[in-house]
Amino acid sequence: MGNYLQSLRRRRRKRLMEQPPLHRDQRLAVIGLGRFGHSLAGELMRRGWDVLGVDSDDRLVQKYSDTLTHTAVADCTDPEALVQLGVNEFTSAVVSIGTDIEASMLVTANLLDAGVSNIWAKAVSRQHGQILERLGAHHVVLPEHEMGERVAHLVTGRMLDFIQFDSDYALVKTIAPSVVRGIPLGESRLRSTYGVTVVGIKRMGEDFTHATAETVVQKGDVIVLTGKTTAVESFCALD
Repeated sequence: MGNYLQSLRRRRRKRLMEQPPLHRDQRLAVIGLGRFGHSLAGELMRRGWDVLGVDSDDRLVQKYSDTLTHTAVADCTDPEALVQLGVNEFTSAVVSIGTDIEASMLVTANLLDAGVSNIWAKAVSRQHGQILERLGAHHVVLPEHEMGERVAHLVTGRMLDFIQFDSDYALVKTIAPSVVRGIPLGESRLRSTYGVTVVGIKRMGEDFTHATAETVVQKGDVIVLTGKTTAVESFCALD
């Protein structure tokens, strides 16, 4: 691992000297290269980020070594491993270890001790997530649970897409029901009557555009609306 570390530090210093200040924070360490970790790392690479992928399984590291900026085999439950890898130099890190809850917690605690200022951690249950939050993780995600909730909304209603913020606010894409069609949105009283606000609209053959008070929704239009989760659910159930 010594040769790798020397090479990593040289290349990191070179990139930092070459990159303008705006891009110097586009570095992220992904610890755990399972399905979630590798998918996340790959998407960040496509967006131009500098990604260090770390896993204790040398087979996974070898598998993804050609697709990530850097990879390393290391046990990050050992604080010294993070120091050797220079993870404390990164502003952001993702702990994507799922099945080994103890390792997930230890790595999160080590990142906090190392001074990483933006830590995302994957949880496999709400209890696991609560522990990670109490440890100090800045963001906790439950990908399986959140995807299950999202799909449940899609298969049980008329929604085309559903994103929930916190526990009581959502952004939804749906086919416009009849109650919103035929009059300007400013006259529809959607907010006072249904508790929702239309923020975007797409007509067949056209791109999405923002909605205004003068926008008149037509049959077949796709709209994007926001509001309390219960309000958007009720609105999307209208014909």
